[in-house]
Amino acid sequence: MTRLLLWAFALAAAVDLVSLAAGWDTGHTVAKPLLMPLLAAYAASRGAPRLLTAALLCGWGGDTLLLLDAEPAFLAGMASFAAGHVCYIVLFQKYGTDVATVRARGGFLAVIYTVVLANTVLSLWPDLPADLRVPVAGYSVLLTVMAYLAAARMGRVAGIGGALFVLSDLLIATGVAEWPQPPRPDLWIMLTYIAAQSLLVTGVLGARQQARSAYGEVRSTTP
Repeated sequence: MTRLLLWAFALAAAVDLVSLAAGWDTGHTVAKPLLMPLLAAYAASRGAPRLLTAALLCGWGGDTLLLLDAEPAFLAGMASFAAGHVCYIVLFQKYGTDVATVRARGGFLAVIYTVVLANTVLSLWPDLPADLRVPVAGYSVLLTVMAYLAAARMGRVAGIGGALFVLSDLLIATGVAEWPQPPRPDLWIMLTYIAAQSLLVTGVLGARQQARSAYGEVRSTTP
């Protein structure tokens, strides 16, 4: 069942990306809402923490709402994704590496993410609709904290996933601000988003497995 769910997710992702590349809106509309439930089901079948499943289902809510071309739906979708980032942040704090390790490897990364956040918000601010400026700024803070903790507390794989999530949402934000976009921006948004969520899941499951293995070794050597 685990392998079947993974293949189903891969198939839905392929259909979604091919549909975007071909300009087939129906395929994207059908495939996009299937992505996160399938990934969540796969993660759950691997014994994922409930917070990981919750984060993915919040992503599903955001994905579905963003299919609607209306500002209230955009704000609701942003709120759903923000809730997902809160789930990730709590998850990384609970299951990630200890604070001493974070301090050893995360200082420079914290500076980088802080600079990126400040420059992004300040650059986008004048070009965003007035009623979206504060929500986008608040969401950007949560997103950046999530991405930083993914790298600092969960390791390289999850860290790359967090960085790709930032890139995906940056493409959305620059589109809202009506900045120049690459050809077929929706394709690049979904490509980086699917990769981001997949790597976050892989990183969390891998870190959890390592923790269980280490615990098992300690138990086996304890008299």
